Amino acid sequence: MDKAIRLLPASLLAFVLLFSAFSANALSGIPPKFTIGNVPLVLNGQGTRTKFIISVYNAGLFLKKKSNNANQIINANEPMVIRLKVVSGFATAEKMKAALKEGFHKSTGGKTAPIKAQIAQLLNAAFGQKTNKGDVFDLVYTPANGSQVLKNNKTLTTIKGLPFKQALFGIWLSNNPAQASLKNELLGK
Repeated sequence: MDKAIRLLPASLLAFVLLFSAFSANALSGIPPKFTIGNVPLVLNGQGTRTKFIISVYNAGLFLKKKSNNANQIINANEPMVIRLKVVSGFATAEKMKAALKEGFHKSTGGKTAPIKAQIAQLLNAAFGQKTNKGDVFDLVYTPANGSQVLKNNKTLTTIKGLPFKQALFGIWLSNNPAQASLKNELLGK
């Protein structure tokens, strides 16, 4: 097989390697686009949340138009989605709940008191039951409805208010994100 690879023209070999890299970037469970009602959203970026070298979930950020400005995205009062596809049994409901709780703390600079009830509502609705490998969570924000949390296309809860959405999306996009490399990937960097 090594001999066959050596016989490939350099341009064909470069194409094969580029295609392999591109295929690796098409993460499981993250579609190229998303639609909320009749508002089309584009995939801004995607990446994988890891913990101790274990892939926990794949994530994708969908916006009306691509942006790499985290603060503008966090503060925008327009439709957007973060999709999380669980890719490991490591992501139990208890661990996801603890990670999001810590994420809210970091996202708000420790000032969670104004949205404490909404955080509890999200954590209990989304992670009050078992989480399995393959589960898909969509965090869907629209100005009219607020933040809807869906699990496997079933709405679990809806939480009104831009301040909650800012804290929620800030878990991945704030100055103190859950994982800096994932933030960069979601921003398309």
